Amino acid sequence: MVRLRAADPLGVQALHELYRDALLRFCWGYLGSMEEAEDAVQEIFCKVIAVREVPEFFRAWLYKIARNHCLNVLREKAARKDHRRMPAASQVFEAITGHLTRLARDEMQAKVIALVQSLPEGHREVLRLRYVEDLSRAEIAEVLEITETLVKSRLFEGLKRLREYAADLGEPA
Repeated sequence: MVRLRAADPLGVQALHELYRDALLRFCWGYLGSMEEAEDAVQEIFCKVIAVREVPEFFRAWLYKIARNHCLNVLREKAARKDHRRMPAASQVFEAITGHLTRLARDEMQAKVIALVQSLPEGHREVLRLRYVEDLSRAEIAEVLEITETLVKSRLFEGLKRLREYAADLGEPA
């Protein structure tokens, strides 16, 4: 961060090394396309590099920029009515083992995706930022511009609902 503040080229390289993969995954989750996610990450990095002052809570600020960028891209897509489908679960992860194992894994992933998709958007977003992106409650509050109390509440309610849904399906939570 010191290097970014000083406009040092090594700061840009460190930014890329430290955050590219996480932001790529994060943007892919919003945009549903690896190509769009890669474009988004490049644009996000350009925005970050162009900023004169890097804030103290850099990680939360970076995810906030990424989220806002992805939401803008989605709004533009909706305006153009260019709706693309999310990749199938079988496309998301490469096959590591045999056909039956892959089928069982895909079936379980489909169940988990369906459970998560059944949650309200606010709960899904908070759970994703916490458990996929590993942001703290304070960082999530900063990214979503909500109170930390609301983040805590949405985490609790989201997990509670997932446990209830899993119990209804007869699956261990």
